[in-house]
Amino acid sequence: MKILVTGAKGFVGKNLCAQLNNIKNGKVPNPPVNIHEIYEYDIDSSEEDLDRWCEVADFVFNLAGINRPENQDEFMAGNFGFASILLDTLKKHGNKCPIMLSSSTQAILDNHYGKSKRAGELLMLEYSKATGADVLIYRFPNVFGKWCRPNYNSAVATFCHNTANDLPIRVNDRNTLLTLVYIDDLVDEMIAALSGNPHHDHDGICNVPVSHKVTLGEIVDLLDEFKKYDHNLGVPDLTPGSFSKKLYATYLSYLPKNKIAYDLKMNCDSRGSFTEIIRSASAGQISVNISKPGIIKGQHWHHSKNEKFIVVKGHGLIQLRQLESDNIIDFEVNGEQLKVIQMLPGYTHNIINLSDSEDLITIIWCDENFNPKKPDTFFEPV
Repeated sequence: MKILVTGAKGFVGKNLCAQLNNIKNGKVPNPPVNIHEIYEYDIDSSEEDLDRWCEVADFVFNLAGINRPENQDEFMAGNFGFASILLDTLKKHGNKCPIMLSSSTQAILDNHYGKSKRAGELLMLEYSKATGADVLIYRFPNVFGKWCRPNYNSAVATFCHNTANDLPIRVNDRNTLLTLVYIDDLVDEMIAALSGNPHHDHDGICNVPVSHKVTLGEIVDLLDEFKKYDHNLGVPDLTPGSFSKKLYATYLSYLPKNKIAYDLKMNCDSRGSFTEIIRSASAGQISVNISKPGIIKGQHWHHSKNEKFIVVKGHGLIQLRQLESDNIIDFEVNGEQLKVIQMLPGYTHNIINLSDSEDLITIIWCDENFNPKKPDTFFEPV
């Protein structure tokens, strides 16, 4: 397919084109469509570009539009006027390929922006009747995600940018409710539309099936929580599909250089070191253990907590023994063949560096964060 994207350098256009190029370049497994060319039209493109691309396009994403003009008249020129030019150019070449129109939930409102969006919708519907071309009209609510311009027309982008850069946030009413669509969900729907599987509302308008209703206060509170994780081991709720996960990804995309990297606290002694990497309230912690040559570490057991050991460098021996048993279970491990060894509740265990010269490096996952007031860790030699 040959695909024309207008407004290609805008927030939605940039994200859509990135994924279209991933599909085109074979980076997406089992792609729903085959893409041969992507024509990215934006304000710096020429009339000749538009003419040439409209002649050969197999599908058009019309994302071009105006939402923050210097005067109200520009709404109609940008949102209705360009659509007219686009459709006239397609008609000129007799190209009846499907067209997707980026409209807004404000199309039903009596304001300049809404009127211009509704006019664009009606123009598309008339074009569809006259030519028989498929037209897919999407009324997007507020969209958020990476690459969205802050201090423009997205409160989420502004809040994420300001929080990440230690700037103040102004909230007039914490109870203001927003309907939000995440950019990845929107792009997934655009790809579905391209492959002939758009989602329709009952009135024929298309929609992104995944959205989130949240208040401004809830967004600010989540961002305040995220900020606490900038230079510590914690991570927020990253449940797949959750608003928290999507907002956290958006927040991270605005972090400045001085917040991207931070040092870890290494607990060092003559035996080596033990360093926590990540702490999660629901998924436990991840640590890295370094044992010097010939050193034995561990020699303890737990009532309930469980751990997984993965040796990533060196040559070692991991031993487990059930309490009140003399039967020792041995696992020889090395960094050449990665293997998970599960530590079991009620089993004392250790890890021995068998090398005379090389450090033993082990990644450890534990199902709970270490609590010094209730460590659930008891010394017992294997």
